[in-house]
Amino acid sequence: MTFSINTGPIGGQTIVCSIYNHGIPFDPANMDYQRILDAIILEGADCFDGDIPAELQAAADTKQFAQQLSAYRIATARLAQYVVSVGRAEVVESQATGEQVWNEDTMDMVNVMADVITVTAIEAVEATVTRLVYDETDHMAEPTSETITNPLITTDVSERGTAQVTVDATPQPVKDAA
Repeated sequence: MTFSINTGPIGGQTIVCSIYNHGIPFDPANMDYQRILDAIILEGADCFDGDIPAELQAAADTKQFAQQLSAYRIATARLAQYVVSVGRAEVVESQATGEQVWNEDTMDMVNVMADVITVTAIEAVEATVTRLVYDETDHMAEPTSETITNPLITTDVSERGTAQVTVDATPQPVKDAA
């Protein structure tokens, strides 16, 4: 599918789709206009007959930047989560209670402090789990057991790997904007 620019008899421009041969207005609220931006992001100049108008290229660049920024934020948030195979330690901070008392040594009012748990501890999951395996050909046979990597760990490692690939592929200007 390729696109081109058509200038109407009274000077207005529309984008014309080669397959459906219909005009698409320069309107960000138009679904077809958004598809054109997506095509520019994916295919570049190959999706256009002639040069891509600067206005369209700028809109596609802005959309791509927003998509990359969103993906980067989601990926970094996923990487910031604790590793399920390791768990997470409890964090306790001393915080002011809002109450003050007189300190005779300094001759001044001081805040009363209390220890507050700001991050709860989470135990690491077991590295492996045992599951029962049933013989599909002999329904009367006793099941056997097998030990496998804990599926929670497998999922965590996979999601972290995907998130890291996203972070690594994110252009520096997008990272700087985050």
